[in-house]
Amino acid sequence: MKLVKKIILTTLLSAMALAICSCDSGNNSEKKYPTKTLNVYNWGEYISDEDDEECGLFDVNSAFEEYFNEHLADKYQCYIKVNYSTYATNEDMYAKITNSAVAYDVIIPSDYMIEKLISADLLYEIDKSLLSNYSNINEDFKGLYYDPEDKYSVPYTYGMLGIICNTEFVSSEDIEAESWDLLWNEKYKGKILQFNNPRDAFGTAMYRTGLDINSSDPEVWEQALSLLKEQKPLLQGYVNDEIFNKMKGASAYIAPYFAGDFLTMAAANEDLCFYYPKEGTNYFVDAMCIPKTAKAENIAFAHEYINFMLSEEVATANALYIGYASPNRAVTESQYYKDMLAFNYDTDFVSAWDVLYGKTKEEANANYPHNPAYKDFYKDESVNIQVLVNTLWESLKTENSTELWVHITSGVIVAGVLALAIYSTYTKKKRSKDYRLRDKEIAKARKMQS
Repeated sequence: MKLVKKIILTTLLSAMALAICSCDSGNNSEKKYPTKTLNVYNWGEYISDEDDEECGLFDVNSAFEEYFNEHLADKYQCYIKVNYSTYATNEDMYAKITNSAVAYDVIIPSDYMIEKLISADLLYEIDKSLLSNYSNINEDFKGLYYDPEDKYSVPYTYGMLGIICNTEFVSSEDIEAESWDLLWNEKYKGKILQFNNPRDAFGTAMYRTGLDINSSDPEVWEQALSLLKEQKPLLQGYVNDEIFNKMKGASAYIAPYFAGDFLTMAAANEDLCFYYPKEGTNYFVDAMCIPKTAKAENIAFAHEYINFMLSEEVATANALYIGYASPNRAVTESQYYKDMLAFNYDTDFVSAWDVLYGKTKEEANANYPHNPAYKDFYKDESVNIQVLVNTLWESLKTENSTELWVHITSGVIVAGVLALAIYSTYTKKKRSKDYRLRDKEIAKARKMQS
């Protein structure tokens, strides 16, 4: 792969230059520094971590270690080892940041969670003067609502939520309507999937009817709940990661999910298509931050890591691997990226570029009356929306399960009674037998005595 070869060549040339300088100075001794750890905390499957020249990929964390240890070790008098770990949700990450003894140095949360972290004073300001590659960030991704002065975050990826359909089973007329209504279409009962998390599931109902997804009004959430209750009998199930196998294997025909993940599914099933609903949809940005759990000595290393991630070669590998859209101009203006994106993800029916970049946030949300991005509505202390939403979600998930649980409970009780009766009968019989044997032994002993 051209990118990997370029990095390797640069590294080798630099190493040769250092070796020559060492020889010229008459100092042949190898420099030794302590190795320090940079703790990076990210979503799962959210960074290029494999070497695949054909697909334009390489192990980004290993490349950073090599780059730092070759070019920056003398500057910082140490070598670096990246300790990379992952989380499943923003909320999991937040809990770990606030309750864990682990000192994470770089994290990559979503927009609304960044807003929450800033409000809680849990992020360091990022010194943009230390980021020579920050100019690669598209101006459209600066000054966004969650970090209006760009003090605490640097964009990593972005994307929008849409609907995935199997064209073999879903009519072209229903697909061409490009509406959230498809998730409520009775024709496809038992073949529709829904998110198994409240924020996104409620979002599908709220975008569909123009309700404010960041509302602090309980009545708005009750309205959304009623829509999800209408939908529930039509669903095959509530899913998260299971969606991949269900949609790829055509056991389900319709599902809401993110554009980047759709590309992965479509590569395995060419009958799948994707659209952004005309009513409006969620628009998210994930960004790199330095949490205040970071070790003081690692803040400089964190800046180096973020700057490395913004370089064209690295950002391109990450964009190709993750499959989401990139806010990095060096990536989107690269013909190499466009060619590799098509090579990795295009099918006879799908243009990966059109899926990721075919509509802007404004175009996709032209009919939606509110801000399409999830905000930190949990910060409104007058109404604890988080508790409310979680409560409504639990009521939705357990509704119509009462009869089943009654049967199960009744069955358990009946089984328990039967078991007790059997045990009692057995005990009585055993006890009677023991008593008879005892009586026989007593009678036998008395007879022998007489």
